[in-house]
Amino acid sequence: MFSELGTPGNSATAKYLLTKGVPTIGIVSGSSKFTNVANFPLTTTSLVSFNTEGKIYAKYLTRALPNTKYAILYQNDDLGEDYLNAFKALLKDDFDKKVVAAAYEISDPTVDSQVVNLRSAGADALLVAGTPKFAAQAIRKAHEIGWKPVILLNYPSSSVGATLKPAGLDVSTGVVVGTITMDPTDSQWNQNEGMQNYRAFVERYLPGADIADANYLFGYTQGMLLEQLIRRCGDDLSRENVIRQAKDFRNLVLPTVLPGIKVNTSDKINMNYTQMRLQRWTGTHWEQFSDVLDALSE
Repeated sequence: MFSELGTPGNSATAKYLLTKGVPTIGIVSGSSKFTNVANFPLTTTSLVSFNTEGKIYAKYLTRALPNTKYAILYQNDDLGEDYLNAFKALLKDDFDKKVVAAAYEISDPTVDSQVVNLRSAGADALLVAGTPKFAAQAIRKAHEIGWKPVILLNYPSSSVGATLKPAGLDVSTGVVVGTITMDPTDSQWNQNEGMQNYRAFVERYLPGADIADANYLFGYTQGMLLEQLIRRCGDDLSRENVIRQAKDFRNLVLPTVLPGIKVNTSDKINMNYTQMRLQRWTGTHWEQFSDVLDALSE
């Protein structure tokens, strides 16, 4: 299995696939439970762990806004709770004083009421830990009620096409995200060979697709990772060799990830990505403002 999407689906199938000896490579879930190599010996992940991503955001806020409260709007499942737990782990005894949190269900029509309630707590920063639909709603609602916190989005909600455009590109100005991939709409990558190849691929195979939707780029990047894995396996495509090679990437650079970010895996680290860069939306494009941050050390 390759690139199985989502924490709920992976959680539902993990035990069955493990008992059958089926490797689950590059799963698209940042749930920290899947990074436990002892419990998931046949799994590798293709999202930075939500827990360690959350710690990067928490550390950034404590440096940038040390004397204020932080609001967290989180999806009430493994995805959202990992970010909440990351803040608890970093802030420790100060968590209850520094953080106000509100949960939403994936079945909720909107998160408007949660955003209004979080504003009343007097927070100057808002982390949205969920999926694009609700992230867009949160950005838009904060704007409508005149709340102007520093807004951070988790990586699954970082797409220009799926999140910022529905919220309003101008309304989204100042939004901060951690990411691993280039923005396909950003002119700074016009001369980048990897991005040129991606745009040509979309034009040929996905005519009419919204190239601003970073989910297409993520899928394309996953495809290149799979290609590298198959090449490494050579003529031995046994399950044993597939997982062996998947856990032996060394400084692999994929053409559509941000400069400095590399894929490194081992018997002890099953995460394809442990690094991110922070970037801020200017109203027209992303502007990177951090060095490469390693999730394992942050």
